[in-house]
Amino acid sequence: MSVVTSRVPRIDIPARYRASLGVLGVALAVMGVLFHAEIVAAVQVWSASTAYNHCFLILPIAVWLAWDRRGRLRGLTPAPEALAILLAVPFAIGWLAADRLGIMEGRQLAAMGMVQALLLGVLGRRVYRAMAAPFLYLIFLVPFGGFLVPALQQFTTDFVDAGLRVLGIAYFTHGYTIEIAQGAFHIAEACAGLRFLIAAIAFSVLYALLIFRSTTRRLTFIAVAVTVPVIANGFRALGIVWLGHELGSAKAGATDHVLYGYIFFSIVLFILILLGLPFRQDGTRPGAGVAAVDEPAPAMRASLMPAVAIPGFALVIVGLAGMVSAQAAASAVRLPVAPAGCTALAGGARFPAGGRAVRFACADGVTATIALFPPRTDPKPLFDARRKLSLADTREAFINYVEIPHADPGLWTLVTTKHMNHTTLSALFVDGRGTNGNLRTRLRLAWADLFGHPSQPIAMVFEAAGPRATALPKLEAFVQGQTLGTAVLGRMAQ
Repeated sequence: MSVVTSRVPRIDIPARYRASLGVLGVALAVMGVLFHAEIVAAVQVWSASTAYNHCFLILPIAVWLAWDRRGRLRGLTPAPEALAILLAVPFAIGWLAADRLGIMEGRQLAAMGMVQALLLGVLGRRVYRAMAAPFLYLIFLVPFGGFLVPALQQFTTDFVDAGLRVLGIAYFTHGYTIEIAQGAFHIAEACAGLRFLIAAIAFSVLYALLIFRSTTRRLTFIAVAVTVPVIANGFRALGIVWLGHELGSAKAGATDHVLYGYIFFSIVLFILILLGLPFRQDGTRPGAGVAAVDEPAPAMRASLMPAVAIPGFALVIVGLAGMVSAQAAASAVRLPVAPAGCTALAGGARFPAGGRAVRFACADGVTATIALFPPRTDPKPLFDARRKLSLADTREAFINYVEIPHADPGLWTLVTTKHMNHTTLSALFVDGRGTNGNLRTRLRLAWADLFGHPSQPIAMVFEAAGPRATALPKLEAFVQGQTLGTAVLGRMAQ
């Protein structure tokens, strides 16, 4: 009787790679420590947003791609690239700019750029080129694309608008809300199609890398795979409105609309896979036919240059940003005076970076919340506080923008919650001037920090209980009557 034993395949790392991989591992660990805030923020987004749940699979996929392409490394020896140190400089500057603008996605992308420069610097251009697919696929670890939500909401709204005209269904559109005789439908942020678009991009890139060898075919498939889900989401939204029309109830039509979306998207991906199969070019494996050549390992000093310099850049920029943030948080916050006709409520709230929030009870059931932050605070805590206080982070919150005549600013963000039955109006104040909060606001804050006289940035939120129809008129009347009050707040903040 014979016993058959199976042996676990052993990963044998060639001698010429061992020193470079050891140096690279230490350098990556240092980068991970320095950019731990970016890593934690990314993982939190992966967990909290269905648009980025797939990011948990990106690292294992990249590792598998590298293993699948290991044949390309035959005959290649790491040749450290000193010029990669210069390549890391613009990414370091970009990280600083993103930090002052309060854009976490920018910080994460800049950090990823420095990681790519580190890989290039330690391994060299030939090895990096051979492993470009798994290395660059790591970019999908960054949860980017949130800035596309308003554009996707507008496209979906316009698509439904056009579809209802073709179907001959009477409707009225205001903002991202579509009303038919059977009820109202709101194109919320969660319904904009971002979750499908981001997943489609990651999937299409992986599919193109595995199935095609021609750059033209890869780019064509990616373009199709990115375009189709956006259009498909428009059809999904149109179908839900049409279903509500046929069933005689908007609520009945919208029931399980998220489930419909996942099923619809799965069908779309399946069709894309079938469309790509007739054009497949995966007969030849990556690296096939490359002869192995023994070459001496690179000198340790050459590998150490980029492995020390690039993490050194990261240490400098993170240290500078930390010093500025610490100085800002140590500054005292001057609390605001009460708006006209309001009385201060007990308690309050504290926010990161030294922020304080004070609540006021006002006439006609309106509650005012004013959050202030120390001068030179980066915009992220300010914007985060505004989203939290205005209930914009509530699940399936309905977010619109309203023009209010004779108010400062003229454009306010309107949030109506689906289940909590609350409506809010919110705006930001920088240097005493009102703004609705966008990239221009971030640039104004950064400009004031560098060249002006920094003041306390302010987030103002006015809230009223009840649905939009009854709460919005109260809030608009209150804001219009507070022009002088907001001016006083602006002067106080200077």
